[in-house]
Amino acid sequence: MVAHAYMNASLGSTPGTTPGVTTTPAPDNADTTRSHWLGWALALAATLASAIVTPLVRGAVVGGMDPISLLLARLLIASALLLGTLALFDRVRFQVDRGGFWRLLVIGLVSGVEICCFFWSLAFVDASMSAIIKSTQPLVVLLLLALGGERITGRHLARLALAMAGIYLLVGAGGSVAPFGLLLLGLSLLLYALQLVLVQWWLSSYDARTVTLYLTVFTTLVIAGWWLAQGANWSEPGPTGWLVIIILAVVSTYFARLALFAAIRRIGSGQIALLWPLQTLGIVVLSVLFLDERLSAVQWMGGALVLVSAMLAIERMDSTPWRRRLRALMVSVRN
Repeated sequence: MVAHAYMNASLGSTPGTTPGVTTTPAPDNADTTRSHWLGWALALAATLASAIVTPLVRGAVVGGMDPISLLLARLLIASALLLGTLALFDRVRFQVDRGGFWRLLVIGLVSGVEICCFFWSLAFVDASMSAIIKSTQPLVVLLLLALGGERITGRHLARLALAMAGIYLLVGAGGSVAPFGLLLLGLSLLLYALQLVLVQWWLSSYDARTVTLYLTVFTTLVIAGWWLAQGANWSEPGPTGWLVIIILAVVSTYFARLALFAAIRRIGSGQIALLWPLQTLGIVVLSVLFLDERLSAVQWMGGALVLVSAMLAIERMDSTPWRRRLRALMVSVRN
């Protein structure tokens, strides 16, 4: 979802020691094993909580809910929960310097427009196809970095060729998708990549919880502005609609963020990145089971090519320390 975090813990850093203070002995093997398994359990829970977002939103939008109203309600509740949690347990995270505030505001603007484009696209594109196309995000990030001066290699071009061939089989040879929906999805991919790179460049020295809080709030304000510009139309969601909103806000945003952060501290972002294809698979399976979506054999072939390209791009992000930091962002920043 929205650009929620850049975590010092996600980079594998450890707290420093204070001179003159005896350090705590290292945990024994049993404690380490328990922490490791807990980390994997939290990572899996966060992945599954994130996987239900796209099918739930697609089902609600097809059922008549306005996607921007749904998104606004979701983030208003999530913002209130985050504000309340930090106010009760960690008020120091409200502090940010003026330079950081303005950087957060700019990235919040990008994040708000990006997530509005993504939610709006679900009115035109099936959830399963949307998830597969969104899985090219690591490749889009690498291409954006190439525009910033990084050298394009033969492997870059091979990954791009795989992804383009897969997308063609998905939306061209294997089926038809509304062009406007694809345009919105493409804008979401580009803006999401820009958001990640800006967080990496501008906010790497800031605490994750501070970044999470301010970006969530600023993103919510952007969505509110979008909603007002559309005429501030609101229709009563009804019991089912409110249930969807609460699940998205509490489970897929608030809980998923907290579980993901706790998992990163225990097992690292590199391990969690391996679950990204599982999230895509979860979205596809849920869409087939509950939304009655179907992919043809040709589209399945295209989806496989896209996923292979995405996994190769994720692997590429392990080649240097700064790329590993960027991959950590991609793990902790999801729609």
